[in-house]
Amino acid sequence: MDEAHQLDIWEGYVDWRNRPALRGRHGGMLAAFFVLIVEILENLAYLANASNLVLYMSKFMHFSPYSAANMVTNFMGTAFLLALLGAFLADAFFTTYRIYLISAAIEFTGLLILTIQAHVPSLKPPACISVNINSPCQEVGSAQAVMLFAGLYLVALGVGGIKGLLPPHGAEQFDETTPQGRKQRSSFFNYYVFCLSWGALIAVTLVVWIEDHKGWQWGFGISTATILVSIHVFLLGSPTYRTKVPAGSPISTMFKVLTAAVYSTCSAWIAKNTVMSKSPSYTAETREGEDNEANEKVPNQSLTESIRFLDRAANNERNHSILKCTEKQVEEVKIVIRILPIFMSTMMLNCCLAQLSTFSVQQVATMNTMLGSLKVPPASLPVFPVIFIIILAPVYSRVILPFARKITKTEMGITHLQRIGTGLVLSMVGMVVAALVEMKRKKVATDSELLYSVEPLPITFLWVALQYLFLGSADLFTLAGMMEFFFTEAPSSMRSLATALSWASLAMGYYLSSVLVSIVNDVTGAYRHRPWLFGSNLNYYHLERFYWLMCVLSGLNFLHYLFWANRYKYRSISQTLTQP
Repeated sequence: MDEAHQLDIWEGYVDWRNRPALRGRHGGMLAAFFVLIVEILENLAYLANASNLVLYMSKFMHFSPYSAANMVTNFMGTAFLLALLGAFLADAFFTTYRIYLISAAIEFTGLLILTIQAHVPSLKPPACISVNINSPCQEVGSAQAVMLFAGLYLVALGVGGIKGLLPPHGAEQFDETTPQGRKQRSSFFNYYVFCLSWGALIAVTLVVWIEDHKGWQWGFGISTATILVSIHVFLLGSPTYRTKVPAGSPISTMFKVLTAAVYSTCSAWIAKNTVMSKSPSYTAETREGEDNEANEKVPNQSLTESIRFLDRAANNERNHSILKCTEKQVEEVKIVIRILPIFMSTMMLNCCLAQLSTFSVQQVATMNTMLGSLKVPPASLPVFPVIFIIILAPVYSRVILPFARKITKTEMGITHLQRIGTGLVLSMVGMVVAALVEMKRKKVATDSELLYSVEPLPITFLWVALQYLFLGSADLFTLAGMMEFFFTEAPSSMRSLATALSWASLAMGYYLSSVLVSIVNDVTGAYRHRPWLFGSNLNYYHLERFYWLMCVLSGLNFLHYLFWANRYKYRSISQTLTQP
């Protein structure tokens, strides 16, 4: 191979056939464009069912509102948590290209099972014809439940794999060694959220309407067909992709460094105490001299000042050969540890977002959903923040961000942590609005003497749209900020896994929501009191108190976030604006 051709190769990247990726042929905006189109289709298939699933579980599978809400949060939490598995496999063993195809096939299988169950009457409980809330409907059978959850969690497995690898797969198409490439990559994350919103818009309007008016078998069927189309679109972009070569298990590297640091520390402590016990003339000066000598054996000129405990793992002669670690490996683990507090700080925001898929949908189901002569499905409420995001995302990329770069004279303009912090503040405002709206809804139910009825309340569903607007805006700022933050700050060998932390944060938020609901019910149900969130009628619930509790917890979480964000130092993005 001649020298000129050698310069055209993207080092560390391959094409879809595992041949070396070439500059000018692989990567760039065209490759990222295919990824964005696939994300529109994938999110359409996922949200078409997830946004309305709580009503399917309660009305058609006859679970209680409390059980249905927890089942939905557990399903969505599992889907997002499994993004870590897909990202880990992409970083360690396979390419993002192959993991996508496997994950899409699994999601297609799960959706096919759910479509068949929704279509065949014998595979689900009979319709409940009683309007008396005290007359329970026939519960779902064990075989029917097995089929339901098998389909759901196959979908969760497929969704997790796709969510975990599409963002890093798209971001890897850009050349991060140039300012222009870094700017394009930053815009990609904004447009990724933009495409998520387009998929969500179609899902919560057209597909949800079809589910409510034509039947769930049509909704599941559309999702199944959409995933099939997305696979073909992804394959069309195959000749344009460049894919990072797997670099081995990043988790094993982390455990190796941590184990080596602990082993080295324990060995030094044992050796020191052995010398002290054997030699009565061992003095503080001697101990200080040995410590200095030990430090000189660790070449740490390239190691950062933070988390100095891990420095003992780098090229330490005391360590066993299996535990030998390079300075690069130590630094990579330090980076991961530094970003973990930011990850932990975003879970509470996603716990707030979980309410939009559960209790908020059930709130709307009790209200007047007529908009003129049009009856709006309860699960279509996300259309308000989705439209807002579709408008704001391009404005942010084309207007706000360039203006911020000129003002701050930095390449980032608005830092990732500032975007995440903005989202956290908006989530607190959203929970205040949610509590006030629920108080108003309950007052209307009491005044109209419909507190114990299943009839729609004389209050428009547009009140609930306010909390969707604030929480949806919080999602825009935080999700795009998290993805870019984790991708750019993480070591190159761990980028897929680090980016998947954005989805893992969503998963933890959904799980935290389920845990909070259970804890609140246990605490408030003590001493024969009625739990806040229990029963078959939402009007019995003290949902406003739960929302106030979420607001207080969000405020405490924001203080926790400020502590870590103020201490964080960026490592991978130049603060000086350089023109391409």
